[in-house]
Amino acid sequence: MNLSQFLLILRAHMKIILLIFGVTVATALVVSLLLPKTYKATSSVVLNYKANDPVTGLMVTAQALPGYMPTQVDIINSRNVVLTVIDNLKLVNEPAVKASYASSGSPLDIRNWLADALSPNLDAVASRDSSVIDITYKGRDPQFVATMANAFAEAYQQVSMQLKLDPTRKASVYFNDQIKVLRENYEKAQNRLSKYQQENGITNLDNRMDVENNRLNDLSTQLVAAQGALSEAQSRRQAAGSAANSPDVLANPLVQNLRANVAASEARFAQAAKRLGTNHPDYLNAKAELDGLRAQLNAAIASTSASVSTNASILAKREAEIRGEFDAQKKKVLDLNRSRDELSVLQRDLDSAQKAYELTSQRFTQTNLEGQSNQSDISLLATAVPPTGPASPRIFVNLVLSMFVGLVLGVMAALGLELINRRVRSEVDLVEGLGLPVLGSIARPSLHARRGSRRPALARNVRSLPAA
Repeated sequence: MNLSQFLLILRAHMKIILLIFGVTVATALVVSLLLPKTYKATSSVVLNYKANDPVTGLMVTAQALPGYMPTQVDIINSRNVVLTVIDNLKLVNEPAVKASYASSGSPLDIRNWLADALSPNLDAVASRDSSVIDITYKGRDPQFVATMANAFAEAYQQVSMQLKLDPTRKASVYFNDQIKVLRENYEKAQNRLSKYQQENGITNLDNRMDVENNRLNDLSTQLVAAQGALSEAQSRRQAAGSAANSPDVLANPLVQNLRANVAASEARFAQAAKRLGTNHPDYLNAKAELDGLRAQLNAAIASTSASVSTNASILAKREAEIRGEFDAQKKKVLDLNRSRDELSVLQRDLDSAQKAYELTSQRFTQTNLEGQSNQSDISLLATAVPPTGPASPRIFVNLVLSMFVGLVLGVMAALGLELINRRVRSEVDLVEGLGLPVLGSIARPSLHARRGSRRPALARNVRSLPAA
């Protein structure tokens, strides 16, 4: 079917098309006039973007999440918000509401029944590129729809704040319980540390460690010196086979003088022995002098040797005493090191308990402040006002749509009738439908031709065509 055939079909069924068009427009007009008027009121809220939370000081980026705005729309449409509106406006106390609920016979309680009745009239739409949400409510009373739109905005603020504060208050209770346990652990750790310091007499362990280490170093130096002196004394005593040949004895000035005197006395005694007899007084005097000097020399040697032995014994005893003090000091230092290690463990336990207590206490203070905060991230941008005109029915729009629908229905009806009862509307229909050649065509007579002779008009309107 080409355009000319389509236009011929429409022309042939023009009356039906106009009839359907007129009926459709008239029906739309009547229905629009008979439908009850519906009003809409819109209240707008804005979700504030804040760089830092005023209480915690933390970054708040929840609004930047992709699902944040749809979540807020779902909260507005939730039953919790509807029930909050019902409670705020005290709608269950209205006589009309009670009468409607009594006549409905619903198994639900009046609050949930009323929530089911109000929810379908609510529409919340979030802006695509902003943080504004439009809350629209529709109904038959302009004042009522404005009141409901504002009530839903207020209820949304309340429910949103409640959703924010409930977890914070629960966390605050949890932290409060934990603080008691952590405080008890902190006090126990502190008591253990204090008791250990008292039992071991520790006031300032670091200073005491320094003093004891210095004393240990001094004793170590003294012990090394005593061991050196003792070793030297023992080596001197063992250097010679007899006491007379001991280096200490040989180096003694008294022994040296006595040996010189003995040598001189021996020389005099040898001369007297050569000249005198054994019973001569000079011989006897010389011998007595020599024996006296030898006795003094032996006494001096014995005294010096005994002094060396005594000195070695004293040095050995001193070395043993210093060694005992050194060992005792070493044990004391080791005990102090062990005490320091145990004290460090107790101090670390105390520090850990104190840190856990302080962190939990800080977190409790923070959550407690958050739980008491009445600041909301939702602000009312625009309040709803009673609409001056109905939102529906829109008569002009309905008429325009009915014209389009009526025209489409008329055209479809014309095409349907044409398919049911096919007619020849042009030469193309004969050629395509029957496959016969067209020899000529008779055009529709004009008005002037209708008033004259029929045959001349037909003759004038005959157009010969070549045979196929």
